[in-house]
Amino acid sequence: MREPRSTANRTVLAVTGLALALGGLWLATARTSFAAHLPGGWPVPFAGSVLLDREGLATLRGHDWWTPAVLAAGVSATLLLALWLLSQLHVRNRSRLPLAAPGSALRTHALECAVSERAAAIDGVARCRVRIHTRRRRLRLRIHTWLAPDTAPEAVLDALTAVTAELERATAPYTVETRVRLSHRTHRMQHVR
Repeated sequence: MREPRSTANRTVLAVTGLALALGGLWLATARTSFAAHLPGGWPVPFAGSVLLDREGLATLRGHDWWTPAVLAAGVSATLLLALWLLSQLHVRNRSRLPLAAPGSALRTHALECAVSERAAAIDGVARCRVRIHTRRRRLRLRIHTWLAPDTAPEAVLDALTAVTAELERATAPYTVETRVRLSHRTHRMQHVR
């Protein structure tokens, strides 16, 4: 399942790209021989003219709604883009994880190290890196595992599932969302010189 942030980013990029592509298509075809084949309502500027001349701009500025509308649109777009930028920053939320027992807390770095050691002890795992991100009552666990040569991923996945189930029991009030990435180490060939 794709993360909501990634989906929103791709949607905004797709809509922006489509709008820019349509605008570019209009600019490219409005003054060429394709202009005769455009639909009847399609605006076609005259040769040697601009899209919005001084008289057209003065007419728009003459309306009472024009200046507040342009300012509101500019401020809204700036605020939305600033909020979007701030939401993209990846900040680690908490370094301590409060547990169910009163007065108890666990450092997330220590938990990462413990899970990494448990995963590295699995047969067939050459190396393992674990990252834990906390958000409210959810733990997002990212495990990147490098398999030893000739290791079947199924056996390693079953053992990693047991490790994550143990982690979920240990951090009882939290739900754990796990993402596993498997890589393999290739056979190292000796180079002859």
